[in-house]
Amino acid sequence: MNKKNIDRRNFIRQAGIGSLAIGITLPANKNVHVTYKDTPVEKSIGSDNMVFNRPNIVYLHSHDTGRYIQPYGYPVPTPNLQKLAEEGVLFKKYFTTHPTSSASRASLLTGMYPHNNGMIGLAHRGFVMKDPHTHINFTLKKYGYYSALSGVQHEVAVKNKDFYKEIGYDEFLGNPKEAHLKAVEWLDKAHSNPFFLSVGFTETHREYAKHKSDINPDHLIPPKPLPDVPEVREDMADFMESARILDEKMGTVLAALRRNGLEDNTIVICTTDHGIAFPSMKCNLYDEGIGIFMIMRLPGGLSAGKTINSMVSVIDIFPTICEFLEIEKPAWLDGTSVMPLIRGEKQEIREDIFCQVNYHAAYEPMRAIRTKRYKYIRRFGDKANPVIPNCDDSPSKQYWLDNGWKDVKLSKEELYDLVFDPNERNNLIKDPLKQKVLKKMRASLHQTMEKTGDPLINGYIVAPPDAILNDPDDLSPKDKTFKASELYKFNQKK
Repeated sequence: MNKKNIDRRNFIRQAGIGSLAIGITLPANKNVHVTYKDTPVEKSIGSDNMVFNRPNIVYLHSHDTGRYIQPYGYPVPTPNLQKLAEEGVLFKKYFTTHPTSSASRASLLTGMYPHNNGMIGLAHRGFVMKDPHTHINFTLKKYGYYSALSGVQHEVAVKNKDFYKEIGYDEFLGNPKEAHLKAVEWLDKAHSNPFFLSVGFTETHREYAKHKSDINPDHLIPPKPLPDVPEVREDMADFMESARILDEKMGTVLAALRRNGLEDNTIVICTTDHGIAFPSMKCNLYDEGIGIFMIMRLPGGLSAGKTINSMVSVIDIFPTICEFLEIEKPAWLDGTSVMPLIRGEKQEIREDIFCQVNYHAAYEPMRAIRTKRYKYIRRFGDKANPVIPNCDDSPSKQYWLDNGWKDVKLSKEELYDLVFDPNERNNLIKDPLKQKVLKKMRASLHQTMEKTGDPLINGYIVAPPDAILNDPDDLSPKDKTFKASELYKFNQKK
């Protein structure tokens, strides 16, 4: 079959793209939009009155998706994200600083490591940023941007109806279930100023939607760290249904950009916060926890279809936006612009990735340094077993618990060769041939912690006294919670 001689819709139908291994049937009706790109351009709004002709920014973000979408090779039906990747820049080695919701998002939107912006836990459990004015909204306001939030944000607690103003949004459009629809209504209106529109989705956070009959769990491969058993396959099938819903919602927003003639003057940043909510993934410093998807589509098709294999951190997005817009970068930024990678001027912009875990449901202090070749993870404190409440409840988690996960002993230090062991299962910490590498990685982590002012280098990181926490020895985040001040006995664990 000559793919070049058939149109894209027929190729998708014949080749099964978007369904891959799961055999999802695509509609035969020619009037059905397969992806947002099939939406006709109906008008052009707001492009003639842009302040200094600056591009708009649309920030699309999901919960707990990792890299488990179609453009990264997984059999997950996300045709809209596939099309966006073909039109944009796909980052294959993009990592979060902290594989939990609030900390990861705050890092992207402030350009700082969690210990520097203050968000070292979950906003809805009482953790706060040191200065909300470091949110990118306040920088963009100086250059004429109007900002709107539709759906989820996780940088501040929702304490009252004006919560969004704390982080600089001018307008709140609606709750997460309506995020895509409210965003579309807003995009259909004319806007005289360039805008920053954040559209946040609850998908693919647990609880997942139950998968449809066109997804057969027995034909699925489970996530890499987990065994191929019916319980995990069924769980993964439900994740895929959630991912399909996410893709449809994101496609709805992308279609609105196209319909209103805004594509060519809009930066689209499409990403997630951390790995999927399965054991050893979310809230873990393995690549399955810190590795996340990032697709960036730039105005005018700049670098369309480009794949970047260099390591990039979430803290690099804020300075990238500043460089693209030709605006001053705030002094507090910890990251560096990826524009030299996009323009092809450099092969690498950083030698390593530094990431951490502090608080999620419970305290679990960990640090890691990752180079292209090696990953070094260090656990702090005395706890030698998994902090199980930091893993969301699920059938996959229950399978591990039923097989003794609570009693698994964890190494204080881990070293992995990512060339020969990309799944990070063979700990080389005692390998006599890797002691020079280990010494170098230990030193690198210590130097980075010192350089960035990481308080863990001096011992326990104290949570806000009213922060809501679980006992690290519990089994579920739904178990009894305590104020941080009530869990002081755990504060003594170094």
